[in-house]
Amino acid sequence: MKAIKLGQPAGLDQLKMVDIADPGEPGPDQIRVKIHASSLNFHDLGVALGHIPADDGRIPLSDGAGVVEAVGAGVSDFKVGDHVVSTFFPDWLDGQPAIANFSTTPGDGVDGFASEYVVRSATAFTKAPEGYSHAEAATITTAGVTAWRALIDNGGLKAGDTVLVLGTGGVSIFALQIAKAMGARVIATSSSDKKLERVRQLGADHTINYRTHPEWSKQVLEFTHNRGVDHTIEVGGPNTLNQSIQATRIGGHIALIGVLTGVSGEIATVAMMARQQRLQGLIVGSRRQQSDFVRALESSDIKPVIDKSFPLEKLPEAFALQKAGGHFGKIVIEF
Repeated sequence: MKAIKLGQPAGLDQLKMVDIADPGEPGPDQIRVKIHASSLNFHDLGVALGHIPADDGRIPLSDGAGVVEAVGAGVSDFKVGDHVVSTFFPDWLDGQPAIANFSTTPGDGVDGFASEYVVRSATAFTKAPEGYSHAEAATITTAGVTAWRALIDNGGLKAGDTVLVLGTGGVSIFALQIAKAMGARVIATSSSDKKLERVRQLGADHTINYRTHPEWSKQVLEFTHNRGVDHTIEVGGPNTLNQSIQATRIGGHIALIGVLTGVSGEIATVAMMARQQRLQGLIVGSRRQQSDFVRALESSDIKPVIDKSFPLEKLPEAFALQKAGGHFGKIVIEF
């Protein structure tokens, strides 16, 4: 069967299509899945570029959606023909966070979903949302569940709240859609007026070009009558966090999700303390949280925003587009 493997030293030119052995039939508590789609995340790009070390020959991509072809003994959650989507932490089924690294994450610590077939534990998947294409389902594993956990499980989002989303990547767009579906107001930032027009079409109540307004927290405070937002989806990291602190209300919630501007920097801890804010770091979520998100999607009209689709053999080109930052929403791989 066909798969893509990453050579060493890592780089986009080291992603090679290869023929590998078919994984065979599932054993007890396992399922065999024909993979039809994946989606790209910042974590996947980090692995592909070598910024996140991975073993030589690693099969990349943490997200996988497809169809169950066979079930092993003891499997009751799935049957042949079910549409399924992978989980980011296959062993974190429920409860509090159980892992602080990526040793079990597909496409990083273990092989991912840039392959035609996989045999995995049944608990490494959930049902895909009814009515979703494989490409749409593949966007929820990382980006969708992260936004859901940040706003719903960790944030306790409720109707009437105000949410600030930074940028127009997969997590931020999902957060915008979830917030609007819950009856919240949304403020969105981007460096592109064209992208800001698109987020307004998705329901954003206010938009800010952070190139034009580098101290964009001032605009947030204007939009909120000097109160600040209830929730901030912080994907930038050290170079944006101080602005997020100023933009978030006293006692508000900041979900620290990304490190797009770096992995360390000076943080205005006194300002955050004085404003009595809750800063919570998170990486994706549990299988139970993904199942909850799937049920919510099935009762809403949320559909993922997909910027562009590539075939598996064009994975290096897809990563190049992601690296350039010109996309809006998600980039998917279909095969």
